[in-house]
Amino acid sequence: MIARFGAWLLALAILLAALPARAEIQIQEVTSPGGITAWLVEDHSIPFAALQLSFRGGASLDPEGKAGVTSLMGGLLEEGAGDLDARAFARAAETLATSFSYRVGDDFTSISARFLTENRDDALALLRSTLIAPRFDADAIERVRAQMLSNLRSDLKDPNAIAAQAFSTLTYGDHPYATPQDGTIESITAMTREDLIAAHKAALVLSRVTIGVVGDITPEDLAPMLDALLADLPQDGPPLPGRANVTLTGGTTVIDFPTPQSVALFGHEGVALDDEDFFAAYLLNTILGGGSFESRLMTEVREKRGLTYGVYAYLVGKEEADIWMGQVASANDRIAEAISVIRAEWARIATEGVSAEELENAKTYLTGSYPLRFDGNGTIAGIITGMQENGFPIDYASTRNARIEAVTLEDVSRVARERLRPQDLRFVVVGQPEGLEAN
Repeated sequence: MIARFGAWLLALAILLAALPARAEIQIQEVTSPGGITAWLVEDHSIPFAALQLSFRGGASLDPEGKAGVTSLMGGLLEEGAGDLDARAFARAAETLATSFSYRVGDDFTSISARFLTENRDDALALLRSTLIAPRFDADAIERVRAQMLSNLRSDLKDPNAIAAQAFSTLTYGDHPYATPQDGTIESITAMTREDLIAAHKAALVLSRVTIGVVGDITPEDLAPMLDALLADLPQDGPPLPGRANVTLTGGTTVIDFPTPQSVALFGHEGVALDDEDFFAAYLLNTILGGGSFESRLMTEVREKRGLTYGVYAYLVGKEEADIWMGQVASANDRIAEAISVIRAEWARIATEGVSAEELENAKTYLTGSYPLRFDGNGTIAGIITGMQENGFPIDYASTRNARIEAVTLEDVSRVARERLRPQDLRFVVVGQPEGLEAN
């Protein structure tokens, strides 16, 4: 009964913490006695807090021949730690009404925690055990391994997964980004406990951690908490892989797959987050294909011609590479026309730029939707952690919309002319497209 009541309290706290939507947040930088730095947003309206840890490196740290080892390791972090096996660990978390989640991406291993103030010390002690002393018990390894293998087998029959891997291989060449983040059936099958221990030591290192905390906690409480939670981690890890050489060239790749609808990913080299042209590129992408039904690609491909339910373009910013990408799906007998229209629109906006009305509409959309992202302690913790990862200043949340508004029509047209390269667009199509020639 106590455990169920605690879980109900946490659920209620999360719900209440999600009510306000605010971009005017006050971020404080807190440094522990041991020199660990975190960004904090205090909110004492409810007795609840969220913590986000992000360790730079992620799956790009996988050693050669060990693809997926960091992902498998991440999946095991709450499958028992310290003196608690997987079942006992789950009971402890439920009793404390705390929740943890672990996610591995190409560039980061991210860990989030949510806890009630009254249980904070015990909850963070439990979290610490997963960071410092995961068990990697044999039965847990086999259980998580089986889940990953099931997913990998499903991916072999998923045209979207096939397209994504083929696009990555074409884009990143011999860089770790070209390797499947979750590994292969062969690499996951061969993984040993020793591999997981090495991956844990490589991924969770103090010199590469970024921290965001939001909720019912003061700087005075947070500072010593950081040392208690993290000080025993290794200081340094193996070298990061370095900049990827983007190897995309223009053309079309077709992968035969028996399905009535082809899926396509497309793109070329993009614009980095710290590039002075990023905000102009961001607005340009919103106009071109940024997810709105008002975008040019959606208008031309879906609304006017009915070739797809959706077509999108987006800027992909990895730590070591930047890609301007898009995606579309269409019937096998219509995908060739959809690709032709996309190529034409990419070229037209590169040549002609955008109109003042389009730019104003894009600014209104982006500035108006931004405060809606700040919809809860956990979300805000993730946002302020991401701000640090990307090198943004501590006042970025307050100044971001002004940066959007400062972009001029001339800026966007110049970036369209200089940064969109329709001749370099590579399409990767999975299906049985009719009338589409691969090259």
